[in-house]
Amino acid sequence: MDEDLIAIDKPVGLLSVSTARQRERTALALVRSSLSRPGRPARLWPVHRLDRETSGVLLFARSRETCEELREQWSQASKLYLAVVEGQPQPASGLIEEPLWEDRGLNVRVGRRPDAKDARTGYRTLESARGRTLLEVELGTGRRHQIRAHLAWLGCPVVGDERYGTRGPRMGLHAWRLRVPHPRGGHWLELKAPVPASFTALLHEKG
Repeated sequence: MDEDLIAIDKPVGLLSVSTARQRERTALALVRSSLSRPGRPARLWPVHRLDRETSGVLLFARSRETCEELREQWSQASKLYLAVVEGQPQPASGLIEEPLWEDRGLNVRVGRRPDAKDARTGYRTLESARGRTLLEVELGTGRRHQIRAHLAWLGCPVVGDERYGTRGPRMGLHAWRLRVPHPRGGHWLELKAPVPASFTALLHEKG
């Protein structure tokens, strides 16, 4: 945390921002509440979002101008995730460049069609055990459900991803490291979220 930015380690099960159904228990609302003082409500803007069932680094800006500046430079950011997936990807490392589109049920589909958007997901195998694999994943673009849809298309859905794979105790996706240009001074800021024990355990469960 500094005068421009606040980063948190978002836990599984917590929304990044409010929805029509949930407005109070969100990462944004909780951080705002913790920073507010009597008569001085904190102002905060989400720079990006994580899915409810994804843990890890989540970044907020303390002014609208800072948020807009970071979003303009977001393509320069390095976004590394860890993913536990079913099976073993072939090849063990690679780049998925399949376009993505959303159906009427808001599920993200892989395939080429007029309304599809370009998407790039790089992955690298770190470890395999019990029919599952730990991947380091780098986002080249930031489409909704991009990692989950791309890895399912590859034949290795994220463990615990009920939408694109099968239900589990938690989803095996963790926003591990985020490297962004700081809006003040231009230096690079590197943020890293510890890997939860509940995530690590997924690799050694029987898949």
